[in-house]
Amino acid sequence: MSDEAILGWFTGRVPDHWFDAPLQVRTDRDEVIVIGTLPVPDVGDAGESARREAEYSRIDAFREETRKKRMEIAGLAEHHFGRKVSWSARCGETHLVFTHLSAPTMTRLRMPERRVLDTLIDAGVARSRSEALQWCVKLVGRHEGAWLADLRTALEDVEAVRTRGPASDDSD
Repeated sequence: MSDEAILGWFTGRVPDHWFDAPLQVRTDRDEVIVIGTLPVPDVGDAGESARREAEYSRIDAFREETRKKRMEIAGLAEHHFGRKVSWSARCGETHLVFTHLSAPTMTRLRMPERRVLDTLIDAGVARSRSEALQWCVKLVGRHEGAWLADLRTALEDVEAVRTRGPASDDSD
């Protein structure tokens, strides 16, 4: 199912008064993250630390007050989409993901790639090969964001063309 359809499903289920901007969703094969934007609390002339604390508190209050309904919606969505659902909220400059899936990923690496991971461990950047690989993936995502976005767009275009393709006629 497309991200657009998933977004539509959640937009129809999530109460309108929860967020002050349209929902966003991020998906992969395993998980859907629902992202909502909360109104920014007015801290007047208070400083940066007051602003940060107010934003965090606003998100934390939202998380506690909506827990039961979010779990209900997530349960329906997980059954409907066959993926785990996580929730996230933004408030001003603060962004928190409440729960999210940490999916194991199996990979086979040859010695040169293992040496890269082991060097990161030896240098204290990571505690394990798994953590070192996670660090590498985050680094690539941060520095190659535009390229990855272009690649995702190209994949969406391929999927759109595929769905418009001719229907098979099994009557032969």
